[in-house]
Amino acid sequence: MRQAARLLFGRRARLRWVHLILGGALAMPYVLVGSVIIGPATGGTDVFGSFPLQLASFGVGLPLAAVTSVFPLTRPLEAAAVRWLCGVDADRLAFGPARTRGEKGRTAGWFTLHLGFGGIIAGMSLAVPPFAAVLIVLPLLAGLRGTRLGLPQVFDHAWALALAPVAGAAMLVALAGCAAGCGALLARWAPALLGPSPEGRLAAAEARAADAVRNRLARELHDSVGHALSAVTLQASAARRVLDSDPEFVREALAAIEDTTRRTVGELDAVLGVLREGDGPGTAPAPTLAGDLDGLLSRTRASGTRVTATIDADPEALPPLLSREAYRIVQEGLSNALRHAGHRVAVDVRIAVAGGRLEITVENPVTGPAPSRPGGGHGLRGIADRARLLGGTSTAGPTAAQTWRLRVHLPMKGPA
Repeated sequence: MRQAARLLFGRRARLRWVHLILGGALAMPYVLVGSVIIGPATGGTDVFGSFPLQLASFGVGLPLAAVTSVFPLTRPLEAAAVRWLCGVDADRLAFGPARTRGEKGRTAGWFTLHLGFGGIIAGMSLAVPPFAAVLIVLPLLAGLRGTRLGLPQVFDHAWALALAPVAGAAMLVALAGCAAGCGALLARWAPALLGPSPEGRLAAAEARAADAVRNRLARELHDSVGHALSAVTLQASAARRVLDSDPEFVREALAAIEDTTRRTVGELDAVLGVLREGDGPGTAPAPTLAGDLDGLLSRTRASGTRVTATIDADPEALPPLLSREAYRIVQEGLSNALRHAGHRVAVDVRIAVAGGRLEITVENPVTGPAPSRPGGGHGLRGIADRARLLGGTSTAGPTAAQTWRLRVHLPMKGPA
């Protein structure tokens, strides 16, 4: 019972009812034009005094509405109304003007249906409630019988008066049912009539694919090149400070810089390989947690950063895609620590498998407010994107222990 009441009188049903009333309001000018045509054709009869002639005017006005639907603003306005009032998802609708013949034909069909259903429901909404209200209160006004209201003689019987409120309530429920049914039909037909054409869907899919490729390239370049530049900068800075006092550390830092730049060139080649069609076997493979984590930690430590790594998982057992994305997440977590936590900071990296999920935590002390960096600030967003695409979650922020913690949970099996 509650579900039926929600279908008839719930918020969605009420909004769709409003949408139909708007269609009835839009139909009125066309009905008036139709009455101008029907009146002379019937010998000057008063059109609005005859219900059949009103229906004829309505029937003449609908084709006129279909013709005027070719205006460019018709489809955008109707799509916006359907989105907000009928509850149809925006990605199933086309908000641009109809350009091809097929799009214009579908828009004309939709506009005609909207005004047709809207005119019927609007007329019922004006006529039914007053009559139903009279029926509901009729037993309380028994003295009205025999007056000039013109009530049928059947209401002289007691049983008719007793059933009058039931009939009135049934009429209101029937009106709500008709409105809900028409609204549901329009919401169901809207994607087919106001949605993009197959060509438009193909163009939108190609645009989304191009955006996905650009976003992937941006993430890969930010993570690989950004981490390398941060590490090399800190390594060179540390070597400069101890150039005279600790030649051995300087040699290790220069060797780490050489190794970092060499590996980054290989990673850059792998990223740019996404732009090439038919990549050959010479393209460098993307780094993974299984094969490149030790090198990443070593290069980070060469900058003077104290990195503690706790690995409670077998990287070799991870799926290749998960291993690759997890490596990038750890890399970006270390890059954030290098950029924002200061020189010789202690970073704790924990990687574990628990409950069918790979858990990655990167934590470092908070040494002060993070410095602003022109063009930066995309690392955490990239991590969140990677986690979301794998069906996981990520959180980052300060803790009560005065540390900054990045925590990512990735399902071992999830969407790719």
